[in-house]
Amino acid sequence: MPELLAPVGNMECLKAAINAGCDAVYLSGRNFGARSFAGNFSREELEIAINTCHLYGVKVYITVNTLIYDVEVDRFIEYIDYIHQLGVDAVIMQDIGMIDLVRKTYPNLEIHASTQANIHNLEGVKLCEGLGIKRVVLARETPIELIKEIKDKTNAELEIFVHGALCMSYSGECLMSALIGNRSGNRGTCAQSCRQPYSLEIDGDLVSNNEYLLSTKDLNTLDNIGELIECGVDSLKIEGRMKRPEYVYLVTSLYRKAIDNYVKYGETKITENDIKNLKKLFNRQFTKGFLFNEENDSFVNTYRPNHLGIKIGTVLDYKKGQAIIKLNDNLNINDGIRIIGKNDTGSIVTIMYKNGNRVSNAFKGDIISIPFKETIDNNAIVLKTTDYNQIKEIEDKIKIDRKIKISGKCILKVGEPIKLIVSDAKNTVEKYSDYIVEKSQKSETTTDRIKEQLNKLGDTIYEFDNLEIEKDDSIFVPINKLNELRREVMNTLNFSRMYKTNYKKEAYDICVDNFEKTNNKNILISTYEQYLKVKDKYNIIYIDNLEEFNKIDDDKCVLKLDRINEHLSAYNQRLLVSDLGSVYKYKAVDTDFSLNVTNSYSVAFLHSLGVKKVTLSHELNYKQIRILIDNYKERYNKHPNLEVIVDANIEAMVCKYNMLKKYKVDEGYLIDRFNNKYKIKIKNNLMYIYDYKRTKLDENYFEIGINNIRINSENML
Repeated sequence: MPELLAPVGNMECLKAAINAGCDAVYLSGRNFGARSFAGNFSREELEIAINTCHLYGVKVYITVNTLIYDVEVDRFIEYIDYIHQLGVDAVIMQDIGMIDLVRKTYPNLEIHASTQANIHNLEGVKLCEGLGIKRVVLARETPIELIKEIKDKTNAELEIFVHGALCMSYSGECLMSALIGNRSGNRGTCAQSCRQPYSLEIDGDLVSNNEYLLSTKDLNTLDNIGELIECGVDSLKIEGRMKRPEYVYLVTSLYRKAIDNYVKYGETKITENDIKNLKKLFNRQFTKGFLFNEENDSFVNTYRPNHLGIKIGTVLDYKKGQAIIKLNDNLNINDGIRIIGKNDTGSIVTIMYKNGNRVSNAFKGDIISIPFKETIDNNAIVLKTTDYNQIKEIEDKIKIDRKIKISGKCILKVGEPIKLIVSDAKNTVEKYSDYIVEKSQKSETTTDRIKEQLNKLGDTIYEFDNLEIEKDDSIFVPINKLNELRREVMNTLNFSRMYKTNYKKEAYDICVDNFEKTNNKNILISTYEQYLKVKDKYNIIYIDNLEEFNKIDDDKCVLKLDRINEHLSAYNQRLLVSDLGSVYKYKAVDTDFSLNVTNSYSVAFLHSLGVKKVTLSHELNYKQIRILIDNYKERYNKHPNLEVIVDANIEAMVCKYNMLKKYKVDEGYLIDRFNNKYKIKIKNNLMYIYDYKRTKLDENYFEIGINNIRINSENML
């Protein structure tokens, strides 16, 4: 049975996830997590959270999945040391340099490769497996057929997202928020640029105006849990660390139901009412995403980017400040509604009339009126966005603490101490009292009385599923002795369940080559005609088109592979690659900016794997690059071979979704609300979105130790 992994943004959500039946939770401290705007946990709360979860048999994974700058490394490692000693079950990481540093420094600390590490092929998983990374969170775009293949050919645990918000950009590797507002998704501060309205221009014509063209629907795979279980996925992950406790509880409980029912009965038994409850609580419409190869157009909801709720009625008329509504579902006082017309409006329902009488409830088929100051359009759609009774019902369920089933046996023999054995199926506790059982002189202690006392577990998380009493006839036992023994056994069981992982710290070490200092000027192009224009001006010429590359016979030309390669072809020449799977498969490679190298440890790690040249992330500035190089030289006493892209229309996103497909074109422009135009290009069935402005860096990078500067001219020449 796969693990059910729930999102936890604060202590209230933690309780909700546990009570809903999760097997594990993922959460973050106040730093280094990719959801900086979630509530997150203080250090004191982290300790409480880990102990509480372990008490309930729930594992805890802490996200430390942002990119790390050199100036942050000491603080980062101190934090890793702290949570390792707390007993965290695993850390979820994106930064390849920090993964290497942590795995060598803390060999007993389990590491999971984050989805933002962009592992989307067999070779990427094999690289992680070889590094000792126990689990890989695959890119959300990975189709189930490829998941099956990877599972069959590796021993690494595989984790996939099964529910919640999706990123438009492949595997969440997005620069759009950072480029527009200096809020980096890779650093945990995504401004959700994809949820903003855009227009689409093709060949000078506006074919879509002010729609949510990049806003994805929410993933929902409840109907497909059986397929995921059968293909051997190890962990099913729910998105939602910024969601409310009620959301965490409902979604987790429904996936718990689906998993358990499939394992037991061969079907999930998810009902239409279950899906309706999900929609009421939160939905942007649902999709199975690319996991189950849904049609391209089913991936986005261009209508609106936020919670849609469910349709409950239509506006018949608006008069005298009242919206007259015919209901096709129930509505209650304190429910939240949104009315969708020419001008959207919404409110919490505090007053409602039916047949001129003020009512608290209305039902399907009723015609009601609700006061609104704004004029409401006839035929406007009425959505229920908050169901007050649903929220109250879930809140009540969250309050009821989940109980752990235990079995027990109490042996009471005359002349011997009381013996109590308790087991939770994993831990067994056996203890004796300091009281010797006596024959009763006046009143006998009955089996029922003994059971009654041992079952008094109200202040614990346990309840007996089976309790056996083995006793001599006519015995007497003081009740307080039974109570003392019960408390002692339960305390010991608590201690056994609140395990600590085995903390161990070792010295970090790595072997890297020394590279000569050069002042290379390189360029990225797309065509043979472009090559003819630049062949005598640049040291290295990267070409991102295989057909055009094959027209050229020039040793300084290097083939650039696509950002995304679910299946890697065979190449013998030097390559510019963009993912870890390609680093694993090919011998002579340079790495592109999309490997998100932001610190000297990542540079060293890639050089240690045989990478010839490392292109640094767009998210580094001149000062940070200088610090990176200085630290590298001081730590390793070697010179790195680095490249900085100094002139480019930066790739803001690369997407599996193709918004141009229905127009049967390969180029267009996305226009934001400020009239900025982002070029769109379709290459090898992937959609690339480029920043509207051309980035030009004027600093002298050679003088701080950079060996290569590059112009990306594929969209310019």
